Amino acid sequence: MRADAARNLEAVLTTGARMLAADPGASIAAIAAEAGVDRRTVYRRFGSREELLAAIYEARLTAIGEAIEDARLREAPVAVALHRYVENIVAVNRIWPVDLNRMLATDAVRERRNAYVAEVDAFLERATEEGLLRSGLPAGWVGVLLPEVTNLVVRQQPELSHGQAADLVVETLLQGIGAAHERES
Repeated sequence: MRADAARNLEAVLTTGARMLAADPGASIAAIAAEAGVDRRTVYRRFGSREELLAAIYEARLTAIGEAIEDARLREAPVAVALHRYVENIVAVNRIWPVDLNRMLATDAVRERRNAYVAEVDAFLERATEEGLLRSGLPAGWVGVLLPEVTNLVVRQQPELSHGQAADLVVETLLQGIGAAHERES
């Protein structure tokens, strides 16, 4: 693919993700206009709105996989891996803000997402075994809480850098929001 074609594709996909997150009914013509390309360019690449959506979901899943791989969840020290993972996922969520529930429509997407969730859950178990996370919490609780807090920070704190957002998520996850740890200091 030529460099300009690759840039146009990236622009269409990221613009589409952003616009569809804000308005699930956004048209291909509107996405093309916002991305700065002719709608015929989009239709040549994607025969339908569903094909465009599938490409956006594929790009988001690929970005999630790269975020997990980059965080080195299996071999990096758990505190480092946790922060790196959250920082990466903050970036993914900002670039690809499409609704995850809509991504789960196909078996292939659901299986791939479930594999990523299993990898993160295994990491969180490792973090618990190594003492970074508290044991005794309900099964799967941290695995549910982590993406919720991450998504909340992405939505509510857009001015924070990826690193600052990750700092806030990790601190909230590890320290909570109670003042008890401040009194102990």
